[in-house]
Amino acid sequence: MTWIFNRPSDFAKEMVTGFVSAHASQVRQVPGGVVRNTKSRPASVAIVVGGGSGHYPAFCGLVGQGLAHGAAMGNLFASPSSQQICSVARAANNGGGVLLMFGNYAGDVLHFGLACERLRSEGIPCETLAVTDDISSASLAEKEKRRGVAGDLVVFKVAAAAAERGDSLAEVLTIARRANERTRTLGLAFSGCTFPGAEHPLFSVPEGKMGFGMGIHGEPGISELDILSSNALAQMLTRSLLAECPDGVTRPEGARLGVIINGLGAVKYEELFVFWHDVEQQLNAAGVVIADIHIGEFVTSFNMAGMSMTLVWFDDELEALWQAPASTPAFSRGSLLPQEPLDAVQLEQSSVIPIAQGSVESQKAAVKVMAMVDALAQTVITHAEELGQIDAIAGDGDHGIGMERGVIAAQLAAKHALQQGGGVGTLLQCAADAWADEGGGTSGAIWGVILNTLGTALGNSEKPNATSVAQAVSQANAGVMHFGKAKPGDKTLVDVLLPFSQALCAAADKGLSLSQAWHKASEVAQKSAQETSQLLPKIGRARPLAERSLGTPDAGAVSMAMIISAVADCMPVGIDQGSPQEKVCP
Repeated sequence: MTWIFNRPSDFAKEMVTGFVSAHASQVRQVPGGVVRNTKSRPASVAIVVGGGSGHYPAFCGLVGQGLAHGAAMGNLFASPSSQQICSVARAANNGGGVLLMFGNYAGDVLHFGLACERLRSEGIPCETLAVTDDISSASLAEKEKRRGVAGDLVVFKVAAAAAERGDSLAEVLTIARRANERTRTLGLAFSGCTFPGAEHPLFSVPEGKMGFGMGIHGEPGISELDILSSNALAQMLTRSLLAECPDGVTRPEGARLGVIINGLGAVKYEELFVFWHDVEQQLNAAGVVIADIHIGEFVTSFNMAGMSMTLVWFDDELEALWQAPASTPAFSRGSLLPQEPLDAVQLEQSSVIPIAQGSVESQKAAVKVMAMVDALAQTVITHAEELGQIDAIAGDGDHGIGMERGVIAAQLAAKHALQQGGGVGTLLQCAADAWADEGGGTSGAIWGVILNTLGTALGNSEKPNATSVAQAVSQANAGVMHFGKAKPGDKTLVDVLLPFSQALCAAADKGLSLSQAWHKASEVAQKSAQETSQLLPKIGRARPLAERSLGTPDAGAVSMAMIISAVADCMPVGIDQGSPQEKVCP
C-alpha cells in the first residue's frame, strides 16, 4: 500500500511541490511540470521528457544539466496533457528547437503528438520520439508497438548529451533513434502496486508466481511462472535480451554493453546487487564487454515488487554520450557541470494564455453550449462507476474516473471562458485543454482533440448551425483518427464518432435543422456503441486481453454515445435551420 498521503486527489500536485522545494537549486516548477533552474547553452536543442506521475525518478528526477531540460508530468499513471507539455516546452526552449521524448503508451503518443503540432504552429521547431525498449510487449517484427520502460533513461541521456554538445534538432533526433534501436529491456513483477488511498492493488500477481514480462502498469507480459532463484532469473533475462541483438550486431561476443538493473519500488538495492552478481557471470560467459553498469531505481511503480534489466549495445558515439557528465536530482555522473541560476522572468512569460473574445451572436450561442457542457458533465458523473466497470473487463478500469476528472475540469474552464466574454470557440477550446489536463490518459487526449477541433472550426464569430457543426464534427473525427491511429473496427470510440459524423453530415445535407440532425445522428451513435460489443480491440491497453472484451461494448464508445445523447436532450427539435445548399460531405 501507499502509506503517506493527504487527499489522494492531491497526491501528485503535493509530490511535485515537495520535489521542487527539495531540489530548488536544480529544478523549477512551471505549469505542467518542471524545468531546469539553471541556464542552458543558447540556441541548443531542449530535451523535454514526460509521462504519468508515480514512476519517480522518471520523469522529473531526470531534469538537470547534462540530461533533460524539462519534464511534463501527468496525474498518477496518466499522460500529461498537450497543454501541459507545451507549457513545459516553451519554458525549456533555448532557441534550437525541442525534442519531446516519452514512453510508447497510447495516451502519451496522443498528447505529445498534439503538443508537437501546436509548438510547430507557434514557430518552435519540434520533433517527437517514443521509446520502445520493452521486448516483452510486442514481437521484434512489431517493435514499434513496444512499451517504453527503464530504457527511457538511456535514450533521454544520449539525446541530452548530443544537445549539450551543440547538435541540431535533426542530429539529436537521429542519435536518439539509434540509442532507442540499440536498447532492450525485460522485466518481471512479484506483486502489484497500490495508489494512494486505494483499498486494493491496481493489479495483482498470484501468490508464489511472478509475471514474466509484466509492464509497469500491470500490462500482461509473456507468462506467469513460479518464482525462481536469482541465478535462474539472471539466466532467463540475460539470454532473452542477448538473443535480440540490434541491427548491425551479428552476435553478442565482443560487444560493448551498458547494463541497467532497475528496481520497481519494493525490490530493494540489496536484492538487486544479488541479482547483478548472477547477471555478471552470465554476461562474462557470453563474451560481452561490460562497459558500464547502473543499479538502482530509475523507473518505479509505487510499491510494485518487481525489477527489470536493460542492455544497451554501444557504439563509440553512443558510449561517449552516455558517459558524458550529468547532474540531476536522481542521476549524476562525471565531473559537475557549471550551473548558473535561471532568470525567473523567462519562465513566467509562458504561463498565461488570454481568453479570445466572441461576437455578440457567438456569446449568446455560448450560453446554450454551456448548458450542453453542464448536461454532458452530469451524465458522465452519474455513469462514471458504470463506465469503469465496463473498462475493467479488459482494461485497467480507470475510464470512468478519468472521464469524471476531465469533464469536471472542462465544465469549470468553460464557465470561466463564458464569464470572460468568450464565444463558442473559446469556450470549447478552454474546455478541451482543461479536460486533457485533468482527465489524462488516452480519453483525456481524445476529448481534448474533439473539443479543440470543434472550437477551432466553429470559431467566435458566427452562430453554429447544422452545416457548421457537422463540418466541425467531421474534422474532429479526422483528428481523432489521425492522432489516435484508431480505425473503424478497432473497438474504440471511433466506431461511434465516425458513423455519428456521417449521419450528421447526411442530415445536414438534406437541410434538417441542427437539432433535428443531431437527434437523428444520436440514434446512430447509440446503436453503434452497442455494436462494439461484437468487436475485438486491436489497439490500446485492452488489446492483449482482447478475448475478454467480446460481448461487452467499448467503454469509450459507450461514454461517447452517452455524451451525444446528453447534448441531444438540450436541443429542442425544429429550430436552427441548416444550409441545404451547402453540402457538408463530398
